[in-house]
Amino acid sequence: MPIKNGKEYIERIDRQHINLWYNGQRVTGLLSEHPVFRGLIHTQADLYDMQCDARYTGLMTYKSPLGDDPVGLSFLPPMNREDLLQRRQMIDLWSNRHHGFLGRSPDYMNTVLMSLYTAAAILEEDDPKFANHLRSYYEYCRDNDITLSHAFVQPFASKWSAEADPIEETLACKVIEATDEGLIVSGAFVMATQGATCEEILVLPTPSFTFSEDANPMAVAFAVPNDLEGMTFVCRDSYAHDSTFDYPLSSRFDEMDTMVIFDKVLVPHNRVFIYGNENMANRLLTEGNFLAHAGYQVVSRYIAKTEFLLGLIQSLAEEQNVTLEMSTIQQISRVMMTLENLKGLRLASEAEAAANELGYYIPATSPLLAASLQFPDFHLEITNIIQMLSSSSLIMSPSGAYLESGVQPYLENYLKGIFSTAKERVALFRLAWELGAGAFGGRQNQYELFFLGSQKMISSRLYNCFPNQDGYKNMVSDFLQSNKA
Repeated sequence: MPIKNGKEYIERIDRQHINLWYNGQRVTGLLSEHPVFRGLIHTQADLYDMQCDARYTGLMTYKSPLGDDPVGLSFLPPMNREDLLQRRQMIDLWSNRHHGFLGRSPDYMNTVLMSLYTAAAILEEDDPKFANHLRSYYEYCRDNDITLSHAFVQPFASKWSAEADPIEETLACKVIEATDEGLIVSGAFVMATQGATCEEILVLPTPSFTFSEDANPMAVAFAVPNDLEGMTFVCRDSYAHDSTFDYPLSSRFDEMDTMVIFDKVLVPHNRVFIYGNENMANRLLTEGNFLAHAGYQVVSRYIAKTEFLLGLIQSLAEEQNVTLEMSTIQQISRVMMTLENLKGLRLASEAEAAANELGYYIPATSPLLAASLQFPDFHLEITNIIQMLSSSSLIMSPSGAYLESGVQPYLENYLKGIFSTAKERVALFRLAWELGAGAFGGRQNQYELFFLGSQKMISSRLYNCFPNQDGYKNMVSDFLQSNKA
């Protein structure tokens, strides 16, 4: 099968019968018609329509190695600089369409799966069948344009339980039985973003180590359809609304985060990529250059989001008639500086890209990690700028219903701007509210803070991968040794 369009995406989501719970009740009926999910589903359908549009198909697809059908370019393992830049161009097209607000747009998980695929050979050291399973699954997702989510992070209770309890009693995700049909898995994960609006879920927990010589039951990686028996999805509160005027962002881009619970789920053997070897999970991510490939996609999303935020701040400054105030110029200039930093770091990752020992072309990791360290603090700063520029208008922005009511004439008089109508001005501040004070913006801030891990974790990764550290120290040593008494 070739790439899918938006209609096909919606049909696939509606065909599933997942055990999905929202607000204490099981969700029934077509998911694409449910008020919590339909806005995001139709936004994502629009992304899939783009790749089928004749204006974009040549920029967003390539021919499948298994035939002549077009497949998504975000599945392409880059073998040279041209491949890398083609991937970036494709990612930019989708990022600019959702303005960086979708952390789990399909290209992110396509990229993650691609990175793991490039390291499949290491799984042969454990068992060749695992390598074959991963390669086959990658080809299946690529050639059927499967929409993926993932589950990495386990609940706090699972983490401490893994350290304190006997293996058979721990709450950590683990294999509780191996059968002829597959592995029986139980456990839970707290952050399966878009778990309900995807077709399949990739599970790759960080395993707890054991001193047993037997296979570690907590060392497991697999991928399954998200409607298998024994799987349950529990949703957080929704921020989604139908009105694009009152809620211009959450009506389109509220990615539902779910907790996913596996209760004795049968995972077929051909969907298992790791079992028993606790070192393989880390090696698969490291030798698959997960941070480089995923970081390249993430920084492209950061750039699209920063461009949108810059436009919003410029619009707010103009609406408030403070564009020429020096404090405003300084704030806008900081946003411009950050945008240029992000673009420069992405260019540096491309300029320093190189082929690895397997022949895959890898963007440099350290510039991308530097961008990932910068962006969360910048995102919080943006929130503050929006709040300060908006002033009381951030709070007093009536819903669109008032602009069609008996008080509309009053609002038209008193809520208009210098050059804007009341409706135009209110629309701008409704947008500002969602980012500066609303639940959607709060979730965006928290999401960006931990997108690729905590700041402490990213700092450690940057410190450990930064090139030529000894060279810098030697530079200082050589300089001091050249001094004359």
